Amino acid sequence: MDKKIDEIVCKLKMEPHPEGGFYKETYRSNGVVPQNALGKEFTGDRNYCTAIYFLLTSENFSAFHRIKQDEIWHYYSGSSLYVHVISPDGKYNKFTVGMNLDRGELPQLVVPAGCWFASSVKDTDSYSLVGCTVSPGFDFDDFELAERAVLSKEFPEHNTIITQFTRS
Repeated sequence: MDKKIDEIVCKLKMEPHPEGGFYKETYRSNGVVPQNALGKEFTGDRNYCTAIYFLLTSENFSAFHRIKQDEIWHYYSGSSLYVHVISPDGKYNKFTVGMNLDRGELPQLVVPAGCWFASSVKDTDSYSLVGCTVSPGFDFDDFELAERAVLSKEFPEHNTIITQFTRS
């Protein structure tokens, strides 16, 4: 791993993330939303909000996954980051999170609840450091990692991108 990437991972005390990359939870609200206020798709209470640092390298990708909450991405440093989103109705969009505003990049992006999404670093031999905020707060019970065959069967028109950003 590049020395700069090692330094960021070490200083921010990041750990490997199941979808790819590294993460560190930086915030979990004390307040809790009770399960009965969230709806039957949630299995328990959730904190009002959570936030993480997320670092991805160009040698890796964040595999397609979805959660039950909206997720807000915030750009911090490094290369711009592509976020690939497939909505529940099958529409695919590729967004670029970064600071090249004249090129249509966004310093912040909201991925709506229930969308499948993956991410990849725009530049080769680089990394992207971003933040992700989830509300109601993230819980791994709300996380679903895509299975290539299942997602491709549901959205065959996106088979190429699904194959590129799934591991199994």
